[in-house]
Amino acid sequence: MTSATAPLHAATEPPAPSPTADTPRWSRPALPAILVLAAGLYAWNLSGAGLNTFYSAAVLSGTESWKAWFFGSLDAGNFLTVDKPPLALMVMGLSCRVFGYGTWQMMLPLIGAALATIWILHASVKRVWGHGAAALAALVLALTPITVAINRDNNPDTLLVFLMVGGAALGLRAVRDGRLLPLLGSAACFGLAFNTKMLQGYIALPALFVVYVYATDLGWTKRVRNLVLAAVALAVSSFWWAAAVSLVPASERPYIGGSTDGTAWDLITGYNGLGRIFGGDGNMGGGGGGGFSGAAGIGRMFNDVLGGQISWLLPFAGIALVGGLALCGRAPRTDLTRAALLLWGGWTVLHYLTFSMAEGTMHPYYTTALAPGIAALCGGGGVMLLRAFRTDRRWAWVLPLALGVTGVWAIVLLRRASGWNTWLWPAIAVVTALAVAGLLVFRSGRRTRLLAVSVTAAVVAGVAGPAAYAWSVPSGSGGGMGGTNPTAGPSTGGGTGGPGGGDDGGRGGTPGGGGGEAPGGQPQGARNGPDGGANGQAPGDAGEAGGTSPRNGPAANGGTGANGGAGERPGGTGGFGGGGMGGGGMGGASSELIAYLKKHQDGATWLLAVSSSQSAAQLILGSGEPVISMWGWSGSDDAMTLTRLKELVGKGELHYVQVGGQGMGGAMGGGSGASAEVTQWVREHGTAVEEDEYGASSSSSSTASSPSTDSTSSVYRLDPSDVN
Repeated sequence: MTSATAPLHAATEPPAPSPTADTPRWSRPALPAILVLAAGLYAWNLSGAGLNTFYSAAVLSGTESWKAWFFGSLDAGNFLTVDKPPLALMVMGLSCRVFGYGTWQMMLPLIGAALATIWILHASVKRVWGHGAAALAALVLALTPITVAINRDNNPDTLLVFLMVGGAALGLRAVRDGRLLPLLGSAACFGLAFNTKMLQGYIALPALFVVYVYATDLGWTKRVRNLVLAAVALAVSSFWWAAAVSLVPASERPYIGGSTDGTAWDLITGYNGLGRIFGGDGNMGGGGGGGFSGAAGIGRMFNDVLGGQISWLLPFAGIALVGGLALCGRAPRTDLTRAALLLWGGWTVLHYLTFSMAEGTMHPYYTTALAPGIAALCGGGGVMLLRAFRTDRRWAWVLPLALGVTGVWAIVLLRRASGWNTWLWPAIAVVTALAVAGLLVFRSGRRTRLLAVSVTAAVVAGVAGPAAYAWSVPSGSGGGMGGTNPTAGPSTGGGTGGPGGGDDGGRGGTPGGGGGEAPGGQPQGARNGPDGGANGQAPGDAGEAGGTSPRNGPAANGGTGANGGAGERPGGTGGFGGGGMGGGGMGGASSELIAYLKKHQDGATWLLAVSSSQSAAQLILGSGEPVISMWGWSGSDDAMTLTRLKELVGKGELHYVQVGGQGMGGAMGGGSGASAEVTQWVREHGTAVEEDEYGASSSSSSTASSPSTDSTSSVYRLDPSDVN
């Protein structure tokens, strides 16, 4: 034991990396066991989970057209892209091209990336703090509830976190070794993260920059040179796709979804840029979150919506960060322990503040990017607190306090979930109390085994709550929102679902309706809203896509939508909600109508043009044919103009257009007035398709086909002769 006046850093300085011979016996199987556990959580019962139809449709389109694969087009005809850069779609698309299109084929590279993230974090933490810290960090990351939920979905966040963690780990290696190559690799990783989800991929960059400038053992000349070269690598890896898109004439490329002018640069600076922070540019404003994550504010991560998803170990991570920095004391500027604390602490603080204060769209699953920082601080900082607890009596109270706070917060979170695993919080309370008591009793002397038991009990108590939430997703005992907004555990907050506040309102969707922030697509499953509907949609909204295409496996996976809109049934046919274009214009179409449109497609590129990307995605998955989304995710994209529509009809590339309901001329129309102009022209020149033409039964029909009623949805046939 050190004396009360001994330097704190000397008492807690981590040992140099041990040679293989000195590796603890328990450490060898620890990482493989954690990876197996994570693989089970991410892949168990995956075929029964609901994926994001918006991305599922884009991946399918990418398997049918290399142009769609490069641009990230929603449809294989390349009319409109999704509103994110296409890197994640490219990865999933390549997998599906090699192995065939399906749920497992699509998710295989994402699950691989999720497991690689755990491995990278483990390796990075081990180099600084040793085997115990690395194992704890890997376990915490694997069991983070929102991370389990999103790693079972085809949203791009899994790939985003993998690239950012890889970039952070390489950056820390560059700080330690002073070599240029790891720094360039770090910059490339963050640039690819940008091409996965744009500015969100940059959130941790300031922390890495500060750590490199401050802690690397290089002269200023080399530091500046290396940073300039890294900036070049970052720029190239970040903007190659946007630059390539801009080199293609607008007439030869799809409209870039989410932008206001059809360009990738506008998407970067607007909807996927500052619009996320301040609202507007297609994002929700006025309190933030769009009803998904609660009001913006410093305490958002602890509210009823996000608390159970990400905050279980946030208090411990905060205490570990502050305590670890204090323990570093007056260590040299180049001290690797402090550099690692600053990097992962900066990662956590920057993500915490960004997500807490964002006024724009803020989905719960965004917070998965917080998990690596929390995990690294719990592992590394926790080991530092344990060493100080054992060797310096001045620190004997810090670790027990941190564990006690963690246990109390777990109890608070579990008691919010009324009626869900009611035995768990008393068990955590008892185990935490016994663990803290054991630490205090067995701190001194030679009773190291009893102390180790107490530490193990504390770890078990700390991860029990997150583990229960995490297991609820693959087991089907909790979680929700389907692919559009996956979460873990029971529903505890009013910001994720429910009447009028459904999870679909992200980008200007109507209350209780189906509009939402892309990544979207119609949500799956019957757990998301009243009456088995998707996220609290009003009666009549469409169920999950089924259809007759053999390729729609990942689309629905057995969910049922509101008012009986059947999801896909293995070996059978699904529906899209009501007959005709039912469901208030949100994408519903009967299998009879799909068959009719395919039979009378007459060589057209697109099967149909509909108002929104939700509708188009479902129809693409149900029919296997390209479908136009005229107004993008929420109807705010001015992708279709009357001139463009006449051009497509005149060339025979499009024959059928849906109008009415919440489509054009309704709540989901484009904001520039173009939708009203297009609607009027279609109704004046087109021929309405009557329900008796495609044999829709009265039981499956939910709307009339009257072409004069704005509140209903109708399909019109247009031919080249109608343009002249």
